Amino acid sequence: MRDQRSRSTSGDRPADPDRAVRQGVLIAAIDLHPIHVTVSELIREMVNKPGDWNERDGIERAVRDLAGVGLLHRQEFRNRDDALVAPTRAALVANEVLLDEWDDEKEDAD
Repeated sequence: MRDQRSRSTSGDRPADPDRAVRQGVLIAAIDLHPIHVTVSELIREMVNKPGDWNERDGIERAVRDLAGVGLLHRQEFRNRDDALVAPTRAALVANEVLLDEWDDEKEDAD
């Protein structure tokens, strides 16, 4: 029998400042689904301070990273510096599975 992995707590892994941004981008894309948004629209939706270059860069980096691992579709335009973003089917299914698991845990606790 294979060992089952348990969920690690935040103290078990090194701090990753980009992790929270990736998580936020993925959640925003899933929440907005089936609407396809551009990266610029996603930035406007998520940024706390519109002039904060670090926040904007972090979101752009998160979109690139999530698209790279297959959790976001990123459709580039030839004539502009923006891209459409949408969650992949894998991201939607994973979200559904995780929400079902979370709901089951909540019911067990009650």
